[in-house]
Amino acid sequence: MSEPIVLGIESTCDETAAAIVRGRTLVSNVVASSMDEHARYGGVIPEIASRAHAEAFVPVVSKALADADMSLADIDAIAVSAGPGLAGCLAVGVSGAKALAWASGKPIYGINHVIGHIAVTQLQFGAFPPDTLALIVSGGHTSLLHVKDVARHVDVVGTTLDDAAGECFDKIARLLGFPYPGGPHIDRHGQLGDPHAIKVPQGLTKGKAGKEHPYDFSFSGVKTAVARWVEAERAAGHEIPVDDVCASLADSVASVLANKAIRGCKEYGSETLIVGGGFSANSQLRAKLLEVGEANGVEVRIPQLKLCTDNGAMVATLGVNLVEAGVRPSPMDFSIDSAMPMDVISV
Repeated sequence: MSEPIVLGIESTCDETAAAIVRGRTLVSNVVASSMDEHARYGGVIPEIASRAHAEAFVPVVSKALADADMSLADIDAIAVSAGPGLAGCLAVGVSGAKALAWASGKPIYGINHVIGHIAVTQLQFGAFPPDTLALIVSGGHTSLLHVKDVARHVDVVGTTLDDAAGECFDKIARLLGFPYPGGPHIDRHGQLGDPHAIKVPQGLTKGKAGKEHPYDFSFSGVKTAVARWVEAERAAGHEIPVDDVCASLADSVASVLANKAIRGCKEYGSETLIVGGGFSANSQLRAKLLEVGEANGVEVRIPQLKLCTDNGAMVATLGVNLVEAGVRPSPMDFSIDSAMPMDVISV
């Protein structure tokens, strides 16, 4: 068959997104964010996010089709994020996608949106080499995955045991008085500070814990250490060097992520590291990954910024992979799974 054309729909958190991908070409990509509605609360409110998805679903999908100059009749399949994510948000996207599939008679794929973060790099870098490793870094997930076949077989190499990298940043940002989301503020201030000004621990990298968890991640202790340092400085009446705090935190987290990921590449004989997830937009992490990758002969593929955060393109691209691999579409009665395991690609 010619290159599959897939409509991808994403609604796991606070972005309602739809995109159309033909083969490895992004034809249209529309994102509506409800982030501003959550900012006053300091985090995503599931009920507000779900309502925003319900309001944005039809306009976003309609615009994605219009921008591509297509109708549902031109689409070969529909892919939608079925998990992991906020249950109410997932339900809106999946319900809408099922309605479109039923009305148009098109096959539907309920996909793991985290695996979509890996798949989307194909739009920029092309097909995956064999035995690729992938580092997923987002607000809720920090995982190292071994990708044997992005449509059929992904194994978990390491995962976060507590706070994900994005959660760690958001919590420290709140302590420093930054509005939600805090990650971009830490990134911006971190570029101005000294990354070695404050000694920030690197979780699960040394001693017995490091040996037992060579590819797992832990950022809860990092968050606590930085928070205690800031509180102690405030108690002593000292002015907080915000730029240095942000730079030291970012350097610690980026170093752990990069070193563990490259170590995994060596273990699995992979010369390529795929990076995905919203936190991969962080400039310190991008620089550290490229630096450590180059020093170890590993090609690091980090997507352009618009493909890092949640979007329909990643869902559609994974859908294309599933169609090309001949994977059976999902049954129309498939369920959402807010805690979908990382080794489940589609349902």
